[in-house]
Amino acid sequence: MRTWSTPALVVLCAAGAVLLGGTALFLAALFLHSAPSNALSQEYRSELDAVVYPEFEQNWRLFAPNPLQQNVTVDARVQTIAADGTVTTREWAGLTASDIAAVRGNPAPSHVDQNLLRRAWDFYDATHPDQQAPAPRGGLAEEYLKRIALQRIGPAEGGDRLFQVQLRVGTAELAPPRWSREQVDTAPKYRELPWWPVGESDLRGLW
Repeated sequence: MRTWSTPALVVLCAAGAVLLGGTALFLAALFLHSAPSNALSQEYRSELDAVVYPEFEQNWRLFAPNPLQQNVTVDARVQTIAADGTVTTREWAGLTASDIAAVRGNPAPSHVDQNLLRRAWDFYDATHPDQQAPAPRGGLAEEYLKRIALQRIGPAEGGDRLFQVQLRVGTAELAPPRWSREQVDTAPKYRELPWWPVGESDLRGLW
């Protein structure tokens, strides 16, 4: 049986105490961040955010989950330009539909198929409030969403080049359960974003 020296035991005990203490503090920070707002979480909000974001971000609260109540779909189309200057507009491509098809029936769907496009749209929507100037990160959100759309659509063919890209977002309220008397209009409502020009920097590293 191995016998540890006194200095070694001191080091091991100290390391164990540090690990246990760090784990306890981390779990406490996650708990306070997820729990309803209180005096402690308000006082240390910046410190809690520094621990949680971005690796442990979540969209629910510990005691009051807020599930999605809408189906959001994102479509995209591009305009291509030929050598003679002829501009061609492609049909809408269902970006969300392709993600759903990749997830459905897949026992281990990828994070990209489940969340990339949805989070990109949430980022853009949050930084572009109605009738207001975009938030400071609005340009980054637009570039991110544009590159995702271009990557999904793919390069132009036949010597043409991509000229512009446009996105369309459909929002439909989820139908209430059959036992509910609530009346909800479930018809999708569409919002078309403006055409965005496509430059060489937008295509770099996509394919």
